[in-house]
Amino acid sequence: MQQESADFPALAAPRAQDLAVLDERLTGCRACPRLVDWREETARVRRRAYAGWEYWARPVPGFGPPDAALALVGLAPAAHGGNRTGRMFTGDRSGDVLFEALHAVGLASQPTSTERGDGLELIGVRVTAPVHCAPPDNKPTPRERLTCRPWLVRELELLRPTLRAIVVLGAFGWQALLPVLGGAGYRLPRPLPRFGHGAHVELAAPTEGEPPLHLYGCYHVSQQNTFTGRLTPAMLREVLAAAGERAGLPVTR
Repeated sequence: MQQESADFPALAAPRAQDLAVLDERLTGCRACPRLVDWREETARVRRRAYAGWEYWARPVPGFGPPDAALALVGLAPAAHGGNRTGRMFTGDRSGDVLFEALHAVGLASQPTSTERGDGLELIGVRVTAPVHCAPPDNKPTPRERLTCRPWLVRELELLRPTLRAIVVLGAFGWQALLPVLGGAGYRLPRPLPRFGHGAHVELAAPTEGEPPLHLYGCYHVSQQNTFTGRLTPAMLREVLAAAGERAGLPVTR
């Protein structure tokens, strides 16, 4: 399989038998030329504050245990965050806010996330995204989202035995995730549920008798939202705690 081919994700992802294999295949993907150019150019130019860093500059895989009961879904890695560190929401202000909140509700081992190997462990939670490469202006194109979709479809299929809830960070992530859930076999209501902070939708599982999946909406942990107060730490903790409880995790209120 050619990693530069637009068909690579659709061919490689469904054949992954576990998350470790899926993540390994994902990190070699070069299917979207614009994203490949941007992630690698960002690593060459770098920010002055990170001049000494060797950037990851590859697709960023999901992060968290393979038997997670709760998934957090953003949109894409940040150019100088996940694209630099190689871990979702790690190394930027958005990640600082997210992991501090996860730690506060008992779902992360520490409140900070600076780099891979910093000791952070997530408790029953996996963090991922519909697009795994950093996009220019934080805006992947519809074609890029479609090309990347098989990775997340397969990730959710592999998590399905234990996955009970998903928190989606932002309206763009919500719009991108709904067709992924349909592709993974979950039964979506009609009309499709609309995004809103605190929105909660219960989705029927692909197989009769399986427990449902609880979908929650949350404003994105972007600096624009957190600096203006549109999303406060208390608002974020409330959604994470509610979703964690639905997932059966040991949440601290």
